[in-house]
Amino acid sequence: MKLLDNVTQFFNQNIAPPHKIISAKKQDDGWRALVEIIEEKEYMKKYANDQMIGLYEVFLDNNHEVTGFSRISLRYRSDLEEKTEVEH
Repeated sequence: MKLLDNVTQFFNQNIAPPHKIISAKKQDDGWRALVEIIEEKEYMKKYANDQMIGLYEVFLDNNHEVTGFSRISLRYRSDLEEKTEVEH
């Protein structure tokens, strides 16, 4: 799919190689995708820390060209994607 290729190429050239493209959804004015990126991989390896995963929201126009993006969360790779709180 051209959309996935364009997202992958954009991140390879500008941020870091995508770890995983989580979703891609059609919207009224284009597309919205969610992409996971391994952040600062070499730094984290050097200091024997868990890798950080950044979740990015990416916007594409109807021609599947990236028009914007933003990191919406950052977590350790070993953390669960969703945390639940336990009441005491």
